[in-house]
Amino acid sequence: MKIDENLCDEILHFVAGQFPGEAVTLHRPVFSGNEKAYLAECIDSNFVSSVGVRVTEFEQGIAAYCGAKYGVATVNGTAALHIAMVVAGVELGDEVITQALTFIATCNAISYIGAHPVFVDVDKSTFGMSPDALRRFLSINAETKEGVAYNKSTGRRFAACVPMHTFGHPCRIDEIAEVCAEFGIPLVEDAAESLGSYYKGKHTGGFGLLGAISFNGNKIITTGGGGMIVTNDETIARKAKHITTTAKIPHPYEFVHDQVGYNYRLPNLNAALGCAQLEQMDEFVRIKRNLAARYSKFFEEKGVSFVSEPEGAISNYWLNAIVLESREERDSFLKYTNDKGVMTRPIWRMMTELEMFKDCQHDGLENSLWLEDRVVNIPS
Repeated sequence: MKIDENLCDEILHFVAGQFPGEAVTLHRPVFSGNEKAYLAECIDSNFVSSVGVRVTEFEQGIAAYCGAKYGVATVNGTAALHIAMVVAGVELGDEVITQALTFIATCNAISYIGAHPVFVDVDKSTFGMSPDALRRFLSINAETKEGVAYNKSTGRRFAACVPMHTFGHPCRIDEIAEVCAEFGIPLVEDAAESLGSYYKGKHTGGFGLLGAISFNGNKIITTGGGGMIVTNDETIARKAKHITTTAKIPHPYEFVHDQVGYNYRLPNLNAALGCAQLEQMDEFVRIKRNLAARYSKFFEEKGVSFVSEPEGAISNYWLNAIVLESREERDSFLKYTNDKGVMTRPIWRMMTELEMFKDCQHDGLENSLWLEDRVVNIPS
């Protein structure tokens, strides 16, 4: 349905009505539990940096929530994804298959290693990587030698596949895992946005070798900044923790480091905030899903396409979205709503349109381009 000015006003009125007395922003954190108490306790203990009991508690809590055996806390979600790929075996000069319709952190993490992103298309139903596109791309472009997949055109190794659960909606991750297993490519999930989301009864981040989660200030729970690697592999978890704490060998007083490491350990202050937030996680998901249900009913009545959880999924509805009819309508809607004080945003600009990734190999990205022209995020 074409959105005219009258319908824009109806949408603005309805959206603003969901947040009475508040500025109508895209997201905001909620601190309604033990945040202040845990932060004060942390300050009183003097353990405010990367050594402290709250870091371990937060790691164990997130791992348990996700159904994983191990969690490794990091300073942000990008760091979590970076180290997840490092311990998965991605090296300088390798290629990593991902999606072009994503937040730039996905590609930044690949670039930190000196690897090359390769882009395949997404599904319109999930906004996440399409297993059909992945299989089609690999069938044409990959050759396998001794169980390792290489790119026929570049000769480089496909060292990992990194799909993203966009806006908290799970992609068809079980099918992606099957394709990756068939071609011998490690699967690393970018679950930055999908804490609290499940696919076919299993939490996101648990289908591959590792998953990476974000606790940025706009996420469903926040530590201010922060991230987490989740995995069921003890060896991988130990390695991730080691290299995120500067690869220091434990010793009472000597400074011995056995490889190049990273100062990526989450501070205890941030973890204290996260522990308090995690206690409210179920309530936050309930509130998010209730808001999405109201949006879904309203937009259905108005003939506007609202993005709902995919079949087989339970989504956290981290970020709500509508799909408009054209880029022209999208741009008009964005200008009108923001001029009226209601924050809306387009989906990300395609990675292939950014200078540093414009020459990366891709499969045409038909669905990605279609969605880029039409998707608008609304206050969530």
